[in-house]
Amino acid sequence: MSSSLKDVAARAGVSARTVSNVVNGSARVAPETRRRVQEAIDELGYRPNLAARSLRAGRTGIIGLAIPELHSPYFAELAGLLVDEARRRSWTVVIDQTRGDAEAERRLLTGDGGRVMDGLIISPWALPAEDITAAARPLPVVLLGERSPQGLADRVAVDNVAAAEEATAHLLSLGRRRVAAIGLQPHLRNGTAQLRAEGYRRALRRAGVSPRPEWERPVPALHRADGARAMAELLDAGAEPDAVFAFSDELALGALHTAHVRGLRVPEDVAVVGFDDIEDGRFGRPTLTTVSPDKGQIAARALQCLADRIYSPRNDVQAADLTVPHRLVVRGSTGG
Repeated sequence: MSSSLKDVAARAGVSARTVSNVVNGSARVAPETRRRVQEAIDELGYRPNLAARSLRAGRTGIIGLAIPELHSPYFAELAGLLVDEARRRSWTVVIDQTRGDAEAERRLLTGDGGRVMDGLIISPWALPAEDITAAARPLPVVLLGERSPQGLADRVAVDNVAAAEEATAHLLSLGRRRVAAIGLQPHLRNGTAQLRAEGYRRALRRAGVSPRPEWERPVPALHRADGARAMAELLDAGAEPDAVFAFSDELALGALHTAHVRGLRVPEDVAVVGFDDIEDGRFGRPTLTTVSPDKGQIAARALQCLADRIYSPRNDVQAADLTVPHRLVVRGSTGG
């Protein structure tokens, strides 16, 4: 016999309305209350009647997730967390890959792909803010990352300047003074690399070290091969870095590979810090020091913002601009 909404309410010790709010995401619910209700839902195996609910509300129960690269470990981990969080709300997630192409991003925002969605979470790499907000209306949209929505759409992001400054300051605290940066991307418009470069340079200046152009390497993408190539370019140019801040863990792993091939010891000869805290970095030799964004918080806050827009579709509601926490995880590549 299947459980009902009233059964969940009785088990959690709350009203049926509170259970409905948790399931629908239609109102703010205290974290402790939400936890109790979710535990009751899991214990009783309660599943809402999605078809009936969608018919009554004129919704599909489907949301979209648009990310630049499906094969990126960072985006893959984040997508998994978003799907898990959406499942708790009884939503189905349709995932698409944009590869940072402006037309692909615009097609998803306008619905030209033929999919019917209640809302969209997107990490845009190509479209400027004004195009995003103009194309998205009236679809509820939450942006992930640095593209400023100019107050017209909700955004969830990490403080990339502060995080990059902390990572670079850690390398400087080890006595390193030839700190290179791998990961500048002047060809992209999403701003992430620019902000991480800003934090890197700020840390150098605060330590009395002048940033030098030959220490900064642009990359076409954030993959291992790009990191390996950029590290080789640094060494071939005679930069002789004693530390490297890579703007992604994949870049850092590539840099570690080149360091090993060239006979450099890590961290004795060159210390390395990455960004993203992907699983691969925890099992490398040495393990990778990295900036760890709270990916669980990114998923939870993005879904809550989207729920607020779907169930309370008021255009005059102030857009949320949320910054999630991060932490520096010190491991073997800097002597941890």
